[in-house]
Amino acid sequence: MRLGIVGSGKIVDELLSFIHEIKAIQLIHISGTLRSEEKLKTLCTKHSFQRYSTNYQDLLDDQEVDTIYIAVPNHLHFAFAKQAIQHHKHVIVEKPLTSTYEEALQLQAIALQNHVFMWEAITNQYLPHYQHIKDSLLELGNIKIIQCHFSQYSSRYDAFQKGHILPVFDYQKSGGALMDLNVYNIHFVVGLFGQPLDVHYYPHIEHHIDTSGILILEYPDFQCVCIGAKDCQSPSISTIQGDQGCLCIDTPVSSLRSFQVIKNDGQVHKVPDTQHPHNMYDEFIAFVEMYQKRDYQRCYQMLEHSLIVCEILTKARRKAGIIFPADHIL
Repeated sequence: MRLGIVGSGKIVDELLSFIHEIKAIQLIHISGTLRSEEKLKTLCTKHSFQRYSTNYQDLLDDQEVDTIYIAVPNHLHFAFAKQAIQHHKHVIVEKPLTSTYEEALQLQAIALQNHVFMWEAITNQYLPHYQHIKDSLLELGNIKIIQCHFSQYSSRYDAFQKGHILPVFDYQKSGGALMDLNVYNIHFVVGLFGQPLDVHYYPHIEHHIDTSGILILEYPDFQCVCIGAKDCQSPSISTIQGDQGCLCIDTPVSSLRSFQVIKNDGQVHKVPDTQHPHNMYDEFIAFVEMYQKRDYQRCYQMLEHSLIVCEILTKARRKAGIIFPADHIL
């Protein structure tokens, strides 16, 4: 995989902290804005990219790049991915895939038309412990209640309250707690139980954006509560409760570091942390494997999963009155 990257923010730093361990990935080109040129130069040298640019078109036109990792603010995901696909590049789009469900459907259509890979970079779907959790569900009996909790006080929240609004808290840039943190909870639940019957979102809103909120996913036989917060913090513990036992995860579902199954008869089975130190490692290993095997079937199955999540995100926030500029372009 000959990789180009667009963006130079924190998530790119995270990716570059381990990407050298995946020998099948070649770092070719990193692109960003003119304002970020000094950082681009530094990243280019430090991580042995062949070149950098301050114009996305230069990356799109780079014939040595066959895959682009899109790590720009949420509201730009759709346009950047669409351009890349139209240039016959495979794309890895940082979560959330798009601002709206309608945008996601459009990207799916052009990805299929151009026969390119399109992946959403969502950590938990590819973590080894996620499969272990799937395998453990039968031990719980009939599922009754699910609670997923991811609260993380944002270092940008203080500035936000003072009127300095950065993309993660900007409704014009598709920000908010639902899109940034609760999206992990939604992916986690949908991957285990599929599409819910209905969704309801109860957010705390400041300056037109949700800084925290409670999402309810209705399933035929149980209810699921997903809590995501960027304006407060507590231990992020998630549980799946059945009539024969409970599965407890004591880390955010973005990392799934460890979990335990507690049976009604008192038996406890603990699964320790044996995963790679970086949460993003396993998803990129999976992307490379699909790429090398030309496994479009698995890629497009995961894309269908991402579309369900996009639909939930879109429906939930629209019901709650959180409107993005992309909502007006239907």
